[in-house]
Amino acid sequence: MTETQVISIDGMGGDDGAQMVVAGLDLFAKSNQDVRFLVFGDEAILKPLLDATQFAKNNSEVRHTEKSVSMDAKPAQAVRQGKGTSMWGAIEAVKKGEASAVVSAGNTGALMAMAKLILRTMEGIHRPALCASWPTKNGMSAVLDLGADITADGEQLAEFAIMGEAFAKAVHHKENPSVGLLNIGSEDMKGNDALRYAASLLNDPKVTINYTGFVEGNDISFGKADVVVTDGFTGNVALKTAEGAVKLIAEFMRDAFKSNLMGMIGAALAAPALKRLKSKIDPRESNGAVFLGLKGIVVKSHGGIDAYGYEKAIRVAADMGSCHFAEFIEPRLAQLKEVVEENEKKNQTDTEAAE
Repeated sequence: MTETQVISIDGMGGDDGAQMVVAGLDLFAKSNQDVRFLVFGDEAILKPLLDATQFAKNNSEVRHTEKSVSMDAKPAQAVRQGKGTSMWGAIEAVKKGEASAVVSAGNTGALMAMAKLILRTMEGIHRPALCASWPTKNGMSAVLDLGADITADGEQLAEFAIMGEAFAKAVHHKENPSVGLLNIGSEDMKGNDALRYAASLLNDPKVTINYTGFVEGNDISFGKADVVVTDGFTGNVALKTAEGAVKLIAEFMRDAFKSNLMGMIGAALAAPALKRLKSKIDPRESNGAVFLGLKGIVVKSHGGIDAYGYEKAIRVAADMGSCHFAEFIEPRLAQLKEVVEENEKKNQTDTEAAE
């Protein structure tokens, strides 16, 4: 980063609140002194924590807020009572141009609702999508939507593909990421109408995206596509299923190694390999999901994360905030709009002819 970047922080969000947030800021600031933070929250809590840090205190400014959003608040309630909270202030800083991105480990529904209200949706995007990094055999893939909304039609899925491609370029540094649509099979005739229409849009030569076709659920973890696109219902179920499977396998391994003396000896001998395995499946490494499609960068950190994981979310915000995301997707959206309009005209002509 060649110029000073400013990131706004919801200092009171997350299960462990300000202490975890400030520790994550300090980890990031250690190697990124060219990034400044606007930290929103209770100054009486935040300032002593920041003053005790080695690095974050030098480039952080506390913006005092009287309130914070509880983790169990309903989205509608959070929006009605949002003004004056740390989450509202942090998002508003992006709206005002004071920060390039916002990071919050707070209530997901409240963050989405507030961000949509304050920042609004980008021109050419029907609805935002939640995009996150997914560990694969080949590194990381971008998967979206993971629950910003539960449904999506074909045109919206195509928009998700365009936004996911830009995310993969900015965060995973892929030059020409491949894009796949999540389906129940790889054959062209599989899936519902929305999926098949999205495929037809992405396959159109006017839309210059590296679309590789349908992918199945087991293809995600093997990295068959750099970007995997689905509706929010399916994406959220896939994510939670994968998280549960990883936790279960980890428990099975712990039980096996602790079951008897030979198991414990085997664990000791395998320690270096197990350490490498742990780093590959560590959910902290992929922390930081982004609400794509808003007029501003909003990064959601997992609420129960530690400082190491929170630092990863800040890194995502820094990458997204410095990549000129809108410039990445505007040409693709224009291409998509042209194809959609051509299809609509053709359908209208066919309907009139049939009448």
